[in-house]
Amino acid sequence: MQKAGIDRSPAFLLDTSKRITEEPMKQLYLKYKGHYRDNFSLAYPVVISQLGHTLVALSDSLIIGHTGKVPLAAVSLGNSLFSIFMVTGIGMSYGLTPLIAQENGRGNKHKIGHLLSHSLIINMTVGVLLSMVIYWGSARMDLLNQEADVVEQARPFLRYLGFSFIPLMLFLSFKQFAEGLGFTRQAMNISIIGNLLNIVVGITLVYGLFGLPRMGVVGVGIATFTDRLLMGITMMFYVLRSPRFKEYLATFGFSNIEWGKIKQILGIGTPVALQYIFEVSAFSGAAIMVGWMGSAELAAHQIALSLAAMTYMMASGISAAAGIKSGNNFGKRDFRELRMSAIASYHMVLVLMGFTALLFMLGNHILPRFYIDDPQVIPIAAKLLIIAAFFQLFDGTQVVGLGVLRGLGDVRIPTVITLLAYWGLGLPLGYLLGIRLGLGVEGVWWALLLGLLAASVLLFVRFHHRTKKLELQADI
Repeated sequence: MQKAGIDRSPAFLLDTSKRITEEPMKQLYLKYKGHYRDNFSLAYPVVISQLGHTLVALSDSLIIGHTGKVPLAAVSLGNSLFSIFMVTGIGMSYGLTPLIAQENGRGNKHKIGHLLSHSLIINMTVGVLLSMVIYWGSARMDLLNQEADVVEQARPFLRYLGFSFIPLMLFLSFKQFAEGLGFTRQAMNISIIGNLLNIVVGITLVYGLFGLPRMGVVGVGIATFTDRLLMGITMMFYVLRSPRFKEYLATFGFSNIEWGKIKQILGIGTPVALQYIFEVSAFSGAAIMVGWMGSAELAAHQIALSLAAMTYMMASGISAAAGIKSGNNFGKRDFRELRMSAIASYHMVLVLMGFTALLFMLGNHILPRFYIDDPQVIPIAAKLLIIAAFFQLFDGTQVVGLGVLRGLGDVRIPTVITLLAYWGLGLPLGYLLGIRLGLGVEGVWWALLLGLLAASVLLFVRFHHRTKKLELQADI
């Protein structure tokens, strides 16, 4: 029997349940509203700029995919190998950003140009050396035990990617300088224009438009080199000639180079580079294992990986912005704001990666058709996209955790975490499941998912411990 005065109708109960669930969400939003706004304003240009790196590989795959599965597999192999070097460069360039953000937070503008000089020397040295390594390695691709026709087409493509590495490092040097100061839009604009140029030049050379010969995979490589060369030069001239950076560049120059400054930048950049290397090399190692299974499996792996890499780079844009905010607040010693801003970044990446996970699940049979129309490849890629959907949230949260900790200058323990998660767990388990137990390419991807899960959990624990400790210090 219903007591007098108490409405237990289904409509009332439904409305009450809705209010109970909506109220905490509203309070959460209001609590972090300012941080969402500030972080988004800083993050979205970085997201688009970071996405530009992956869109180069994506557009390469889209352009070449309709010429056949062997050219697509060749581009997959070349991009998988180059991605290790690319993220090494990105990681090394990140050694500058938190230092600039911290000095800017402290109001030490006179130190910022000096940091850029040292970072530029490091980055260009890395660019030249790794470009030489890529060229040398391209001659020995047959050691990877891939199909001969795939290696034959991948070799010249990888060499052009190697040539593009030097201007890429030039672009990253000045990009990280500008972003460390909170100026993120110019790199975004340059990345958008560069990607459009890459697509136009790529299609023209691959298919031989306007009377030019059909260059196939080589044409994609030339387009990528042209894109990165112009991006590097444009970003450099923007920073050096813009009035907004004049006071920061007062100490920019190469007459007073200090080993201590180089060591300081390397102390952050090298571990960050290793963090990227451990994750990306796990996926590149997976590509080599998948290549042992056949060109159809490798082409499917490239399709799923290029889509997952695109969402990862979007998440890494939020991570980079989180690192800038964390570094700035760390320099100000405003630890409460640091933690609030970081948690807001976690919220943002969960929403983003939740959306992309849903997109992968609903479009798992549709998205591969943008790359290739091969009845052998598409069903394999569709299964891999379901697995990719599951690891979106873990991939997003682990990269944000790395970004926040990088802003604090905490890079060594996170580097160990990524080593254990990807090389200690993901890659060996992928070999066990995919090769030894015969689960094929799906077994390799489930293993990678477990590696991402481990990294995500451990990095969040590290973030929570460090930021809570700093916040408590602020109360003393």
